[in-house]
Amino acid sequence: MKNYDIAIVGGGMVGAALALSLSDTSLRIVIIDQHSLKPGLIAENAPYSPRVSALTEASVQLFKRLGVWDTMRFQRVCPYRHMRVWDGEGTGEITFDAGSVGYPQLGYIVENPVIRASLLKGLEDTSVDLLEASGELSFRPLEAGYEVVPEKGQAFHCQLLVGADGAESAVRKWAGIPQSQKDCLHHAIVTTVEIEKHHQDTAWQIFLDTGPLAFLPVPDQDGKHYCSIVWSLLPERADAVIALDEDAFCKALGRAFEQRLGTVIRTDKRYRFPLKHRHARHYYRQGIVLVGDACHTIHPLAGQGVNLGLQDVEALSRELIRACERDDDIAGKHILGRYQRHRKGANMTMLAAMDGFQHLFHADDLAIRWLRNTGLNLANDSHLIKECIVKQAMGISETLVGKE
Repeated sequence: MKNYDIAIVGGGMVGAALALSLSDTSLRIVIIDQHSLKPGLIAENAPYSPRVSALTEASVQLFKRLGVWDTMRFQRVCPYRHMRVWDGEGTGEITFDAGSVGYPQLGYIVENPVIRASLLKGLEDTSVDLLEASGELSFRPLEAGYEVVPEKGQAFHCQLLVGADGAESAVRKWAGIPQSQKDCLHHAIVTTVEIEKHHQDTAWQIFLDTGPLAFLPVPDQDGKHYCSIVWSLLPERADAVIALDEDAFCKALGRAFEQRLGTVIRTDKRYRFPLKHRHARHYYRQGIVLVGDACHTIHPLAGQGVNLGLQDVEALSRELIRACERDDDIAGKHILGRYQRHRKGANMTMLAAMDGFQHLFHADDLAIRWLRNTGLNLANDSHLIKECIVKQAMGISETLVGKE
């Protein structure tokens, strides 16, 4: 039976990034996933994926250190240099510009399959084992570590078990790690739409009484303009919108967006999923540790979901590399505890902030409406406030400002 130091359950963006971050160490690592782990790169003219991520500068710097950023750019990425956010029920509006912090862009919109394929490509020249296992996994505690048993295939042992297997994490559930969960009261409709006017290298977001709507820039194709959309709606409204035919959907979407980019010409296939805030009460337990969506999920209105997961990767890999260099116990409570202390507060702060934003913009009280519109306009007039918001959103520090 094969023995590994670390078994990462889940070969998505976060799991693959963690494996690649640790690949230069002496640690024996395996990724196990139910889906293909072959790095099928995305062709330039391939259909857009409905799932995209808004990568911050901090996340891009991580991918550069891992040597995969050029692979992403070779496929398809779209920088955005500006953001425009406004209240669809009032007059409040705020704009952000990358130039305010000395960067050429605020971030990049990148399709999730592009990110994952690039990370898997980067793992090809490493000693990390990639194991595709259909069916459910089961786990068995050992005297030191765990046995991982695929439904089909050979079992193996590991010293540290990492749950990077998404919001419905089998690792978290089996470990009995409790989580808090809160329904965001919205369902998100995601797709790619062709628009009449160019997106102006801008990420757009309008707050409506039914929920936020985001238009995120993606690269043009054949002289045509496109955006990825995330339309958050109350469930009953989402029922009606998802049932519309393409022409009616495009018209409804254009009206909701105030035609800021002209006519919505056509749409790709639409997908829908419920939005929930989740947060694990503990990030580790007896040689098991959680990262990414297995540990926390967040409303997409700020585009921070995968970036939080990548920050988990940086914190955990730093602790594990330090332990490896000192010949310390990588599954030790003192190692995993430091990871939890570093990440738990930051993740909880972001969850609380998104919860506050949701309530602020969902409130129907006239006084609160006046307050949020006044606040947006006042913030828009303050260079200092906007600069602080931009730096926080980009995940950059003072020492990074102005650097590529």
